[in-house]
Amino acid sequence: MKIYIVIPAHNEAENISRTLESLIVQTLLPKKIIVVNDQSTDKTAEIVLKFAEKFNFISLVNSSSSEAHLPGSKVINAFYKGYEQLDEHYDIICKFDADLIFPENYLETLVSHFKNDLKVGMCGGYCSILKDDNWEIEKLTGKDHIRGALKAYRKTCFLQIGKLKPAMGWDTADELLALYHGWRIKVDPTLIVKHLKPTASTYNKASKYKQGEAFYRLRYGLAISLIASAKLAFLKKDLSLFKDYISGYYKAKKEKRPFLVSEEEGRFIRKLRWQKMRSKLL
Repeated sequence: MKIYIVIPAHNEAENISRTLESLIVQTLLPKKIIVVNDQSTDKTAEIVLKFAEKFNFISLVNSSSSEAHLPGSKVINAFYKGYEQLDEHYDIICKFDADLIFPENYLETLVSHFKNDLKVGMCGGYCSILKDDNWEIEKLTGKDHIRGALKAYRKTCFLQIGKLKPAMGWDTADELLALYHGWRIKVDPTLIVKHLKPTASTYNKASKYKQGEAFYRLRYGLAISLIASAKLAFLKKDLSLFKDYISGYYKAKKEKRPFLVSEEEGRFIRKLRWQKMRSKLL
């Protein structure tokens, strides 16, 4: 199976070399890696070009998506700049962050999962962060969710879900839409990826309202949004975020922000969310 990888990168000079080093020693190499240099002001581009000189499957694309480091839109717009440079002869498309260190068997294991179960539409491992000299699994989401930092899609699934949404919530919308279309999400707990920068560490102040906006645009409805906001604020150990998330929800509703999913998909999503909550309680 041919693997194409797109890596959006904004000021990742400290990390991008470690990410690429972990990818060029994979037991199964990707066919193409495109790093999208998104308005970096450091030596990100220079570092990537040195890799591209040695490895013909690595290339650099320069992009200017946005100065604001808002979650969702910036990274996906950069992703598309790289995706546009690819041909259609791939079997698996990956959107990886530029601050990850992958185990050597990561891509080979992904391929084995896709081959062994033709209904697997998305696959990935777990992100871990360095805490007190130990690498610990990030706990901001459930164990059945693939973090946005390391998404891998079967081509058919990727196209069927309409690719990626350039908005906060894209890495939830993709999984919900995959499930809606009958695909399975495979998370392999043996694949532990080192995440060098904590999630959202560089987001600006406006981003805290984007989470609530995402809940609205995913058609969660108020009840599920309240529960999801409370849970996320608790996991982040900052209960003041609950107010920010709900403010973002009502702001998006007032402004009639466009939904990311259709009415029918929204009904499926709400039903699925309630089912998962009931199963955890029972």
